[in-house]
Amino acid sequence: MKTLTRGLFLTLLLAVTSTAQAQDENNPWVITFGINAVDSYPTNAPSNQLGAATGKWFEDFYKTSNWNISPLSTVGFSRHITEKFSLSSKFSFNQLSSLGETSIIPATFASLNIVVRNSLAKKSATWEPFTEFGGNYNWLDEEQYVGFTVGAGLVYWKNDNFGISYQANYNHSVEAETGLTNFQHYLGVNFKYGGVDTDGDGVYDKFDACPEVAGLEEFGGCPDSDGDGITDKEDACPNRAGSIEMNGCPDTDGDGLSDIEDACPNRAGSAAMGGCPDTDGDGMSDKDDACPEEAGPAANNGCPWPDADGDGVADKDDACPELAGVAANNGCPELPKDVISTLNTEGTMIRFRAESAEIVGAESAEVVQKIKGILESYPTVTFVVEGHASSDGSKAYNMKLSESRAGSVQAALVAAGADASRVSTAAFGEEKPIGDNNTAKGRKANRRVQFSVGNE
Repeated sequence: MKTLTRGLFLTLLLAVTSTAQAQDENNPWVITFGINAVDSYPTNAPSNQLGAATGKWFEDFYKTSNWNISPLSTVGFSRHITEKFSLSSKFSFNQLSSLGETSIIPATFASLNIVVRNSLAKKSATWEPFTEFGGNYNWLDEEQYVGFTVGAGLVYWKNDNFGISYQANYNHSVEAETGLTNFQHYLGVNFKYGGVDTDGDGVYDKFDACPEVAGLEEFGGCPDSDGDGITDKEDACPNRAGSIEMNGCPDTDGDGLSDIEDACPNRAGSAAMGGCPDTDGDGMSDKDDACPEEAGPAANNGCPWPDADGDGVADKDDACPELAGVAANNGCPELPKDVISTLNTEGTMIRFRAESAEIVGAESAEVVQKIKGILESYPTVTFVVEGHASSDGSKAYNMKLSESRAGSVQAALVAAGADASRVSTAAFGEEKPIGDNNTAKGRKANRRVQFSVGNE
């Protein structure tokens, strides 16, 4: 009996000690007080030292006439480890007045169970079914033995702290001759305690998503400072009421971007522009556009490139920025087809001294100036001065003469201000007459210069 007393004292001491330790833990403890009933029929075991008869599995499982019931004979406690599992201990004692079909001298029976309990209910459920398994240490009068136990039960939680439980356990002795294998039933009241509420908001830290900041139960213990229905920890703008769609932030300008994402929160814009408008549609937001109402490239800060000659080709790309032209010709004017005809007509007006490359006459000088002006009107075009001669003299002489005459015209144009790099020469001698070399008039016409476009 001293051993039994020591076991009971040890269990109660452990429960008290655990309560003290629990003050620093977030998970609550549960303590249980109740009664237990030991089935007087051992289950499927050989006769033991008490000479009890052997019963079959679950035979008369709830036949209470076979039960040995002791009131207020059970105390237990458990510590929740995870949402589903807890570690539990339970001490029970009983006075056995009968065992099976054999009446015996009353015997004292006590058991200390250490089990792992598995909750089969969802979190915070009112009805909590469970299973458990573990080991036990038992006293049967002065004999002591060990065994294992498995059980199942149900707790009805009246509120967060109080519940009523029933369970049944199968206790199996591993020492057949001295031990007692039996079913045992328990009915008890459960008290949940030891939960910590650091922020004092009425939600235990275990269930509090914001254990250090006071909040509301409907938000899992978290605050909602701006009252928009979104907890501060999930609210991108915890101090400004917003919408769920905007992650708790407002959208002042109503452009579909929350104010914290909107570079222009007070002016409706587009997501592509970071919430800012683009009035001129040039792909630059007004806040970054130096010319917000006039489309222009980003390279020029949103302003159009200058176009001095108004030909649609920006000055930076215009080979002729002060002379209107076309894009196909880099902003310069294209050479009309009749310009060469005009140049050739003018070229025939240049006179040379007979059998010489010397240009003569004031009229010829005027023609040179006129041709130079035409060339300047098309600054990107290169020209070829072609020299021709009549059939007077040998072919070699005439070729040399036509070459010299083309060179004289080139020199005269350069002297008049033409760009030498744009004027080249070619000689054809008497190969391309335009008049009859048998007449004086024809030979005069053949002594000439003509023009063509370079690189054709």
